[in-house]
Amino acid sequence: MEQTYFKKNDVVTITIEDMGSDGEGVGKCQGYPVFVKDAIIGDVAEVKIVKAKKNYAYGRLEKVLKPSSFRVEPKCPFHRQCGGCQIQAMSYEKQLEWKENKIKNNLQRIGGLSGELLDRIMEPIIGMEEPYHYRNKAQYPIGTDKNGKPVAGFYAGRTHSIVANTDCCLGPKENKNILEFILAFMEKHAIPAYDEKNGKGLVRHVLIRTGFATGEIMVCLVINGKTFPKSREFADGLLGLTLEGEKRIVSISVSPNMRNTNVIMGDRAETLWGKPYIEDYIGEIKFRISPLSFYQVNPVQTEKLYRLALEYAGLTGKETVWDLYCGIGTISLFLAKKAKQVYGVEIVPQAIRDAKENAKINQIENAEFFVGKAEEVLPAKFEEERIYADVIVVDPPRKGCDEACLNTMVRMKPERIVYVSCDSATLARDLKYLGENGYEVVRGRGVDQFGHSGHVETVVLMSKAK
Repeated sequence: MEQTYFKKNDVVTITIEDMGSDGEGVGKCQGYPVFVKDAIIGDVAEVKIVKAKKNYAYGRLEKVLKPSSFRVEPKCPFHRQCGGCQIQAMSYEKQLEWKENKIKNNLQRIGGLSGELLDRIMEPIIGMEEPYHYRNKAQYPIGTDKNGKPVAGFYAGRTHSIVANTDCCLGPKENKNILEFILAFMEKHAIPAYDEKNGKGLVRHVLIRTGFATGEIMVCLVINGKTFPKSREFADGLLGLTLEGEKRIVSISVSPNMRNTNVIMGDRAETLWGKPYIEDYIGEIKFRISPLSFYQVNPVQTEKLYRLALEYAGLTGKETVWDLYCGIGTISLFLAKKAKQVYGVEIVPQAIRDAKENAKINQIENAEFFVGKAEEVLPAKFEEERIYADVIVVDPPRKGCDEACLNTMVRMKPERIVYVSCDSATLARDLKYLGENGYEVVRGRGVDQFGHSGHVETVVLMSKAK
């Protein structure tokens, strides 16, 4: 068959047969794949080509001619403009099935694991009972609309233009009240929003963090300056808001960020009122969270994720465990309850300070933390101090583990490796390396941490091959 190449602005009719890794629909026209944002499996759609490459194209969804049986009415009226919820128009059951298949396909295609093995060892994905209002942290960019009024919302996909929306259905409901008060306060006192183009204006972002278990709320303004005007009146106004249930604001702060950068937060936060942190629990472990702390955004699913990692680790109280890429010690402290000794490694010094503080708050004395790259700290401790591991737990960033780190893990010969991953493609690559060096995959399971988005977490247990 002769290959047909499309041109920009061609309009074609496509049946969506699959979805790409970020949740975009994929259909073929004369054997030529077309990626279409906002289209879902089963849609028959009219699509306008916006970018044509040699072997594939990107199209814009113009019209759904015949909706998929999996298509639902999204809760959010802005879901197509906003970059946050790529697959909100797909039923939640189908989202889970697609995420499960995405994990299996990556483990098979990149990891070289057989379909028969995966059918045997993969357990059903853990979904959410309520896949809305699950995020305990939201960062809202602040801008100005064409009438000169301040607005808050989210960036449209792949842009820096703000879609004005104070009522995100992934965040807690009370965020709307807080944001609307801040915007009204800015308007009343003529406090300008930051303008990226000229670097002028004051308020850049609003960060709201909520302790789901404690009801404590933190509000932090990221400002292009050193001080926020009328801060006492501002704090009094926030504290006077009526919030749902037991929720209450306990921390109000500003984070100065005067750099021309995409990084949201400044290097420090100054408390205007209340505590410099909020507290929250995952399971029975208490965490202290400052504006700059890293903390999982979906606490309900995080507890399920960590309990699964703990179950896979199979601890009896006699093991020495290494937790690599440990962050603020969330997994380490879960493991410490069942292990003889836990060592955590993380490159961010502030995270390690938080980890030590969290160990102290929970009176956990068998967890020790080191600042540094896992691929440097691990070999040094292993070679110089002969610290071994019975179990190694890794929870790396999206890019996966460094090969030097994987190499040291293999040399340490732990009985079990528990790999927690936020990207099943790099997970599959790393499992292949470990599989070629004496480890076999025993169990695996997906956990949906980010409903309505294309992301999914996976936990895999490997043990030393017999």
